[in-house]
Amino acid sequence: MEEYNTKIFRRLNSLIENSSSKYYHYPVAAILECTDGSLWPGVNIETSSPQAGICAERCAIFSAIAEGYQKEHFQRIYLLNKTENIITPCFICRQALNDYCNPNLEVVSFNILGESKKYLLKELCNDAFGEDSLK
Repeated sequence: MEEYNTKIFRRLNSLIENSSSKYYHYPVAAILECTDGSLWPGVNIETSSPQAGICAERCAIFSAIAEGYQKEHFQRIYLLNKTENIITPCFICRQALNDYCNPNLEVVSFNILGESKKYLLKELCNDAFGEDSLK
């Protein structure tokens, strides 16, 4: 694993402990990396009503947006779950990513073993409904 990825993986492992996943027991952590080097953490926060919770990816993106960051600032998002599976964002998160990020955003997903896979957002959201669909 590259040194930078090792640092991110360690940080994700620490961050995932903040996940509130008491209902579905599926903790996820995310870190959004911006072009200025800032890192925005997010964890999933579950509620007894699934729609009222938030996924880690949206938690990270919305925190960055609340601080004034915009689409052109987002370059990479890292994900981690506590299984041996390498996950991809759910479809609600894919919609948010599609709406608020560049199509070339890198999505780097780790499993608990430290293995990773990289995707581009446009690969995960080809032909997605978005802002242009509303015109």
